Amino acid sequence: MWERLRRFSALERPARSLFLRATVLLPLVALSLRWRGFRATQATLQRSLLNDNQEREAALVSKSAAMIAHMVNAADRHGLVHPSCLAKSLTLWWLLARQGISSHLRIGIRKKEEKFEAHAWVERDGIALNEPDEHHYHYAAFDTAFSSPPPEER
Repeated sequence: MWERLRRFSALERPARSLFLRATVLLPLVALSLRWRGFRATQATLQRSLLNDNQEREAALVSKSAAMIAHMVNAADRHGLVHPSCLAKSLTLWWLLARQGISSHLRIGIRKKEEKFEAHAWVERDGIALNEPDEHHYHYAAFDTAFSSPPPEER
């Protein structure tokens, strides 16, 4: 426990803040998905976003996106709740959007041993941010990214 606290204290302030946000947000998103469903959860998250179209340096955006993805993964590993890939991906997508970083929520399916399985991840510029081991390559992604709710739900 002391080692975890030491590592947390060693993080820079923005990373600590993102870790804490993700730790709180992951179980809330998971509960919302269970009780309200995907579209209602995504619409609620979408409503809380600001329209921030600022131009940012590409290298800084990439570094920020990687740090946010890392903090969401850390919050999942060290949190009390270990939500689904959809809850983690929605959380990451929202945290990126709050920082003005555009990304795409992707959902894919596969058939394994006569059962269908689904998986969700977040992409930026064609790169999966929350998939360090490229697990998503085993899934056929839907052609449409689920980055915003349909127009009738906005």
